[in-house]
Amino acid sequence: MKKIGRDFYLREDVVNISKELIGKFLVTRFNGKLTSGMIIETEAYNGSMDKASHAYNFRRTARNEVMYGVGGASYVYLCYGIHHLFNIVTNKKDVPHAVLIRAILPKDGVETMLKRRKLKTITKKVSDGPGTLSQALGIKTNHSGTPLNSELIWVEDRNINFKKSEIEAGPRIGVDYAGKDALLPYRFRLTEQTVNKIRNEWYS
Repeated sequence: MKKIGRDFYLREDVVNISKELIGKFLVTRFNGKLTSGMIIETEAYNGSMDKASHAYNFRRTARNEVMYGVGGASYVYLCYGIHHLFNIVTNKKDVPHAVLIRAILPKDGVETMLKRRKLKTITKKVSDGPGTLSQALGIKTNHSGTPLNSELIWVEDRNINFKKSEIEAGPRIGVDYAGKDALLPYRFRLTEQTVNKIRNEWYS
């Protein structure tokens, strides 16, 4: 188990990074409580050229300013005034690429994650969605800009690899406003068969 270094995030191909994040572990340590989950679903956002991106046409606001920083930082924003959505900033400074983490499988600190989600047992409701995973891991908008080599939030490589056939690609969710860009195959997810197999191994 090792933290992923900044070089991983500084690469230019945000779509490939998004795919490679499948199987990595998103880890947090807040108030001494460590929690983690394996990333099973991501979405790539290709910066100023991508109509689905917050930074389309080089849009720059107080909220998305962190996207223009050096890759390897957290970008967390509030959706519908309720959900804290966690993204990973990639590429070099002033190139606003980002990967939205859409779902994880809980691994470490499960009891803490259940308590945060006000649930008693592991089900899809715990972290199979971008808002729920942030709540389970304790991530909030005030963590936006946190470096991913910090002691608060990081990503680990635990040497888990999947076959190409186990990762599905498809259009992103909830970006119909982006026209043709909404149809781009920028969303990656482990197949349900693979996810269910891991669930059985971890939680049975």
